[in-house]
Amino acid sequence: MSYILALDQGTTSSRAILFDSSGGIVSPVSLAQREFQQFYPRAGWVEHDADEILATQLACATEALERAGAKPADVAALGITNQRETTIVWDRATGKAIHPAIVWQDRRTAAQCSSLEESGAGETVASRTGLVLDPYFSGTKVRWILDNVEGARARAERGELAFGTVDSWLIWHLTGGKTHVTDVTNASRTLLYNIVEGCWDEELLRLLDIPASLLPQVAWSSERVGTAIAKGLEGIAISGIAGDQQAALFGQMCWQPGEAKNTYGTGCFLLQHIGGEFRRSRHKLITTVAASAYKRLEYAFEGSIFIGGAVVQWLRDNLRLIGSSAEVEALAASVPDAGGVVFVPAFVGLGAPHWDPHAGGLLIGLRRDTRHGHIARAALESIAFQVADVLEAVKSETGTPLHGLRVDGGAAVNDLLMQFQADILSVPVVRPHVTETTALGAAYLAGLAAGVWESPEALKASRGDDKRFEPKMEATEAASRRKQWLRAVERTRNWTE
Repeated sequence: MSYILALDQGTTSSRAILFDSSGGIVSPVSLAQREFQQFYPRAGWVEHDADEILATQLACATEALERAGAKPADVAALGITNQRETTIVWDRATGKAIHPAIVWQDRRTAAQCSSLEESGAGETVASRTGLVLDPYFSGTKVRWILDNVEGARARAERGELAFGTVDSWLIWHLTGGKTHVTDVTNASRTLLYNIVEGCWDEELLRLLDIPASLLPQVAWSSERVGTAIAKGLEGIAISGIAGDQQAALFGQMCWQPGEAKNTYGTGCFLLQHIGGEFRRSRHKLITTVAASAYKRLEYAFEGSIFIGGAVVQWLRDNLRLIGSSAEVEALAASVPDAGGVVFVPAFVGLGAPHWDPHAGGLLIGLRRDTRHGHIARAALESIAFQVADVLEAVKSETGTPLHGLRVDGGAAVNDLLMQFQADILSVPVVRPHVTETTALGAAYLAGLAAGVWESPEALKASRGDDKRFEPKMEATEAASRRKQWLRAVERTRNWTE
């Protein structure tokens, strides 16, 4: 039997899942997961240990195989999906990172982005990359490392250093340093890749003062790029790569213009496929490259929410209201509603459609009778409200009403949240039988390149039954709740500026 191994390297944990040729998780459950440490050296800074990312991901990969009693020879292909924009620069000779990984949530380059915007560079960036000038993306993080690590710029100009997002870092080490590659979806998140022409952009490299010698080769999302030699994975073909949100879009089978999904992970990311023609957003959405099985550029509109499921982690780790993330649903269900409490988790600013890097988190509406349950419920509702904001922008962009929302990600298993999401949107929410659609998308891309499946259409026959959440809240009440939410959002604006 041919298996497909998916490495799902996320913001707070590394995971590996072994899928079979029907797209199901191999039984007994061949899923391994390991959390790793988050570092916050200064306010607004977020870092990871690149070596810990690698170590946890490799450990998960071998554990997933062991759970199934499988050997590397049983695996037809390996697909990688990863937290996007997180930036690593390493020494080509030693393979060691020269600075901790700067995470996508990190805001240290906010002033640099503001300066570039004021200089008029925003239009150049948007017209070539589909992005906005925001610290979220990789380009300004790379420049920060070159400017702040002693000797880094000179070493980069001599060709001694390599830059990559997490996919590139993993593949470099999986192949013993033989392959320095990324795919089009991850490249499209760097501020350096021209998604109209499909190449690294020389003018953008000059704008951010980044030597081209740092850059990886860009491959298609479904294409063999190398062979693993790492212990326990020897000989497995690496043939699928996609940033986590594009992998989820592909895994949800949103392959046609107008089809949309939302992933509830550390952040929330809503993507709607828009076809093979590059289009600019007029409503503060991002245009990004969608993963394709056909080696061609396809695009999606994206709304990125920085704090989604991470708000539950915050309740667990910072306030200690719960002992584990799984406990939040029961705590939220201990009260009939949020009791007038509104929680805006702008811990690292606000993403789409607000794009305010200086917004601050807000908990408002507290009363003498406010209990832990109200705060937990408001935290879950904050996720749904942010998704509604993005969907409103998508609707304004396309003029097409939403008939349903496909959902996935860790928080999508929370029935209370999914029901509230349907209520606040007034449309059905559809959760797939296999909720691991980010990893599944990477597996699909890898398996298609390896010939496990003949075509994307062949995948549809194996899809399991979905669960639907129908809206129950009156539309007038939903509108009132959203109005109250938006009043709270306005109060978070420009807090740290």
